[in-house]
Amino acid sequence: MTLEILSKIILLGIALSMDAFAVSITDGLIYRDIDKKKSFFIASLFGFMQALMPLIGYFLVEIISIIVGETAGESAGITMSKIVTWVSFSLLLLIGFKMIIDSIKEINKPQEEKNMKLFSYKEVIYFSFATAIDALGAGVALHSNLSTNTTIYLHISIIFIITFIFSLIGLFLGRQIERILKGKYEITSIIGGTILIILAVWIVLTHYLGI
Repeated sequence: MTLEILSKIILLGIALSMDAFAVSITDGLIYRDIDKKKSFFIASLFGFMQALMPLIGYFLVEIISIIVGETAGESAGITMSKIVTWVSFSLLLLIGFKMIIDSIKEINKPQEEKNMKLFSYKEVIYFSFATAIDALGAGVALHSNLSTNTTIYLHISIIFIITFIFSLIGLFLGRQIERILKGKYEITSIIGGTILIILAVWIVLTHYLGI
């Protein structure tokens, strides 16, 4: 493997990890009971999902190409990429707006009636899926660029490692911001929801404008 190919894989991993990085900042902001174990769970899950989706996208196109033909496989891949972009956009937009609305409702409540948001495995899994699903499109692109199927496993391994690292950094940053705004739980949740909405818009822009 040449240095040029390795650098391209690393750059792809960094690009794909940015979604998980943004959402991990949100997790660090909104959850009040995150410890090391939960942090590593979030980072591992985000890394796993961000690596799994390109792998799924790659082999879906591969299977369609074998059954129907290369042209049909590429066409199906492009269509799939568009669909998952809008699915990811819708999921993140829905979560973001719900988070903001719930936070606004909490603002006018007496301090003793306000609910602290605690860590939820179910919600983190939902976050990881909503964040990573658009990476299916990366698998479609990889299918066109890779010469052998074995190379894809190197790609997803690097994507996992980079996403894991960036997710831990995002969680740390989120926790630091939360400490600065300590006691202002509604503000942190509004910031987190806003991050998700911006990310949703960014995913669509990157898909159609190639940013």
